[in-house]
Amino acid sequence: MRGVGLICLIGAMAGTLVQGISWPAGLLPDITPEYPQAAFERKIGHACDQDQRCDRATGCVAPTLPQGTVLDVLPNDEPHARYVNDLRVFQLCRQLVLLSEKTQPSKAHFIDFEGPNWEETSFARTIQRWNGPFLWAPASASSDTITRFGDEARAVFGPIPDGDCSDNVARTIPLQIDGNIVDVKPNPSKPDQPLEFEHRDPSGNVVKWTNGIASCDKPSLAGSATFCGMNSRLSRFTKGSVEWLFFCRKSSASREIEPISYWQRDNPAFALYGVIGFNRLTGEIVYFDGGKDRGEFDWSRPFVPPGGHSYGDRDGRAMAENFYDPTFQIECSACHDNKNAYVVSPSIQQVRVGYLAGVHDETAIAFSLGNFLPAMSRSKSTPFRVIGSAYTGTHRISLESAMAVRDPTGNCTECHTLTTQLTGQRFAADAVAKEPVIESPTRSQFLRMTAERQKLREINSHRTEWASRAGAGKIHPWMAPFDGNDLSALPPEISSSDWTILSNCLWGAGGPECGYTPLYSACPAPEAPSGDTSKVSELTAGVYPAPRDGAGVDRVLRLQWRYLNNFGGVSQRDDIRFNIAVRTAEIPSASGVPAPWDFPGPDEASDDKFVAIEGETGMSGRSMLVRNISYFGHERYTEPQPSTDLREYRIDLPGKCNRRYLFRVVPKRFCFDQSVEAYGREDHVLYADVTCN
Repeated sequence: MRGVGLICLIGAMAGTLVQGISWPAGLLPDITPEYPQAAFERKIGHACDQDQRCDRATGCVAPTLPQGTVLDVLPNDEPHARYVNDLRVFQLCRQLVLLSEKTQPSKAHFIDFEGPNWEETSFARTIQRWNGPFLWAPASASSDTITRFGDEARAVFGPIPDGDCSDNVARTIPLQIDGNIVDVKPNPSKPDQPLEFEHRDPSGNVVKWTNGIASCDKPSLAGSATFCGMNSRLSRFTKGSVEWLFFCRKSSASREIEPISYWQRDNPAFALYGVIGFNRLTGEIVYFDGGKDRGEFDWSRPFVPPGGHSYGDRDGRAMAENFYDPTFQIECSACHDNKNAYVVSPSIQQVRVGYLAGVHDETAIAFSLGNFLPAMSRSKSTPFRVIGSAYTGTHRISLESAMAVRDPTGNCTECHTLTTQLTGQRFAADAVAKEPVIESPTRSQFLRMTAERQKLREINSHRTEWASRAGAGKIHPWMAPFDGNDLSALPPEISSSDWTILSNCLWGAGGPECGYTPLYSACPAPEAPSGDTSKVSELTAGVYPAPRDGAGVDRVLRLQWRYLNNFGGVSQRDDIRFNIAVRTAEIPSASGVPAPWDFPGPDEASDDKFVAIEGETGMSGRSMLVRNISYFGHERYTEPQPSTDLREYRIDLPGKCNRRYLFRVVPKRFCFDQSVEAYGREDHVLYADVTCN
């Protein structure tokens, strides 16, 4: 009957505490007690394993995105409005389940009718009393969607900087038309100096003024943002192996541009705010967006990260909860899926993309961002994993079905990771100026391909003649077989037959020739040779006199070890905790070394069978389990101090005379994705005999 009390608690909370959960004004959806109750039953029954829309952390089921292309801004139509509302219900369900787990009573009869015996209860309570401040799970301080998401990101990437798009740190994304740079300024040659579009050549000479813009050389591939927008800002912050990208995008509902003050370079108003965090060593990536219900943002001041700057940053956490999108409605990973922090495309004006003479092109030298976003070598085998349980729960289906593709023709994937998501279906098609092709599409593939073709035609209709192969620029298509984006020699374009083969692969319609492999990596277990190589060391068990206030305790068992969670080179990484499974037996008369089967098994050291007695101590199979042990001194809801040295771990347990205590110590990673936790597989077992002669 495990979980009965918790299910009842969820039902009560769904009925009485919904109004106490942070949610944008006027957007609180209706939810019945049965919804989160059923979610928890799915979670503990492992029904989520069979349902790709089910969030494994809570059992809540995400809605299905309406048919169509991936967008930066969802259309304001009835199907998408219903989808967004269903996302609110999904995230509220997650909050209720997480809140109920956080606030559940620790008494055993709420969880298991049989309950533990007195000795087990006393053991658990003593452990909690002695070690309680250091027994806690990361990112467990809040059930709020945004705050918890921010805490998860901080636990993996370390401190998150403020999002700063001010002109002191950010770069402006220019607009290029007919090989000239364009900006909106007062026209000094006209009465009253009306705002118009100024066109300057690479030498800075004014070529002309216009009062409208119909097309540009490098329209945005986002599809739902302004095709030929200008003066958006991109900021990049790096610390060690981690980098953060902050994009403040100017856009309009019509997706067209006009000569108004909004588009001026020094106007801080913008429409879309997006953030990407990335660890280039581990391939871990996180995405979050500003609220989609906000009419406008202002980059005059930096933006606080989700979760604030720390667990104790109350003002920052409250501000973030009202600033970021709690629905995660935009599938950022569908576009930023090339195992990198960013997808380099002509619209971002990189010096190495879409210029006739490459890095030596005078237009590139004058107008591009240069190497502001440096090239990174990423291959099909490079690890790549999305962080954030709210995000991965929302988009689990596409994340688990996404594939990296090998080009059977050998034209395009020597330098790039192409996927069955948008780097393959939109970026690759635009790069070679070909429409998507599927030889024998299913109905679903046909509908998606038709929508994508329409989107590519809209993008292409906003491209200047100058930029085409027939024009003076000759920069589109902007990728060529074998020579990449070196367009100076006018190399041949990809053949129609080769493109058909590749396009089939990119749309998931190919066979073994496509070399499909899962795009996203599994959560790396601690101490895994192929992933996290951090190691447990100096593991010991000592027996000490009982403390003066230790009523009923004969001795103190102290387990100590050292460990540094340095995965990805992040000195404040905080996604590892330890579990200790404990068995006790009489000391054998021969006092020999225990057999391997005497120790608790690996399954008893996992959370799967955990039944709480007091706090983080309870039963697991035939053993007691103490879980979520942080390093000594790292108290509940405090930030880890930076360290490059092994941290000390220590836990005290009560011991009885003439008993043998057998331990299994297991590190576990909080994955903050749909794998939930990953456990170390090394055998860290030891024992201690408590003799009281």
